[in-house]
Amino acid sequence: MAEEVKDAKAQELQLALERELSELSGTQRAAVLMLLLGEQQAAEIIRYLNPKEVQALGAAMVSVADLSQEAVNAVLDEFVLTIKKQTSLGLGTTDYVEKVLKRALGDDKAASVLNRIMPGQSTKGLEILSWMDPRSIADMIFGEHPQVIAIILSVLEHQVAADVLTYLPDEARPEIMQRVASLDTVQPSAMTELEAIMKKQFSNNSSSKSSSFGGVKAAARIMNLTKTELEASVILGLNKLDPDLTLRIQDNMYTFENLTTMDNRGIQVLMRNVDTDQLMIALKGATDMVKDKFFGNMSERARSMFKDDMEAKGPMRITDVEEAQKKIMRTARKLADAGELMLGGGADFV
Repeated sequence: MAEEVKDAKAQELQLALERELSELSGTQRAAVLMLLLGEQQAAEIIRYLNPKEVQALGAAMVSVADLSQEAVNAVLDEFVLTIKKQTSLGLGTTDYVEKVLKRALGDDKAASVLNRIMPGQSTKGLEILSWMDPRSIADMIFGEHPQVIAIILSVLEHQVAADVLTYLPDEARPEIMQRVASLDTVQPSAMTELEAIMKKQFSNNSSSKSSSFGGVKAAARIMNLTKTELEASVILGLNKLDPDLTLRIQDNMYTFENLTTMDNRGIQVLMRNVDTDQLMIALKGATDMVKDKFFGNMSERARSMFKDDMEAKGPMRITDVEEAQKKIMRTARKLADAGELMLGGGADFV
């Protein structure tokens, strides 16, 4: 009789364990292993994850806090037999999760993730935007003042900002990019108001000093990462608002160094349409990769003569070199607009 009771109890425990394991997702199983690896190793792994994966894994690490020892052993048996005995690391503790995330991501990003997975954790509204998808950000800021939207785009990763721009109204994009390019510093009072606009769950202590972001280079990086059709539309609208600012943004969008991504036919078309002396001056301050790109599209005789003439010009002022490079890039853009050549991939620019 005692043996039967013992068997029944063992069977009951086995069924309970199976139920517990069946309820574990793959992410939660991975979380168990992460918690057993130790802070340094776990942090190194987290560095390779994207924001959504970090958030999901962090939440899973918290959710397995009450996992039974038997379930932990079963996960270890299934996934990592070599660490089967390492099951006494304080599984699921909040302190552990916080330390791992901070070591992997830094205090600010970790705070953003912790705020999403642990109620009561504080974060800054602007910082958490980097961990939202572009559509959600666009939905949240839709209808806000263009200056508010410009600030938000400026603090995002440039690829995310470019994606957000695609979800915003066509007629609003030129003014928004004009404001991005014109940004310099944002005062604390404006930051406080902005974080209030972004809903209470995203706001907390704002910076006590002026925040610097935006500017022509930020606008150029965002524009480089937009789709070609969208870029053309925004540039056209922006040019009507501020031609000089548009030119400055374009100068930063397609830099002279980016010509290494242009195909040989495009380089040949460009050389036929620019002044030789201007090209010599521009190449004076170029990298060897850019020089080789042009030299490789010249005949041996033409290359030798070109190099001799360029050397004879002697040292050039940096401002003269930069101006020559900008003029060549403006010519390249005009040729690209006319369909005579293709500029290199925007993602590599700036």
